[in-house]
Amino acid sequence: MSPRGRRPGAPDTRAAILAAARERFAEGGLAGTSVRSVAAAAGVDPALVHHYFGTKDDLFLAALELRVDPREAVRPVVEAGLEGAGERLVRLLLDVWDDEETRLPLLAVLRGIGEPNGQRLLRDGVLRMVLGPLVGGLGVDQPERRAVLLATQLVGVVVLRYLLQAEPLASAGREQVVATYAPVVQRFLADPLP
Repeated sequence: MSPRGRRPGAPDTRAAILAAARERFAEGGLAGTSVRSVAAAAGVDPALVHHYFGTKDDLFLAALELRVDPREAVRPVVEAGLEGAGERLVRLLLDVWDDEETRLPLLAVLRGIGEPNGQRLLRDGVLRMVLGPLVGGLGVDQPERRAVLLATQLVGVVVLRYLLQAEPLASAGREQVVATYAPVVQRFLADPLP
């Protein structure tokens, strides 16, 4: 049985939990990681993990060190409804990635995409924490399929514009990017799928 409460002699239990969470999420992804396994790796009671971080999803976001909670960020896109959601989503993507303080930690996650653990983190972060709540909130049919189709466009823009800095996308103006991608994103959200 694991000890209850704070570990003796460990001044930064929260940091130990975060370090264990990063390791566990990298190995097992969001679905394959339990709060219990994180607590065991950190040497604390699972209740302490919940005390510091709340839910497993909250712990996952804290482990990624994001300045923006993607669940909160997509809320206005969902609340405004399906019409125009593609444009709002592309604008949100640009808002997040054009902010240097937000972009830098996200780039670190993206650079790990070549590793199996990095792939799990990216997949879980994009599909479960961003696109899953979006398509679920919009109430579209075939939400899982639509989320993956959206990811092809949005992750593609991020990789080419911010990571690889491929021209002409890297230097394209914001409105040009919105005009180019919003219609495609809207089709993946709203049009009948083949």
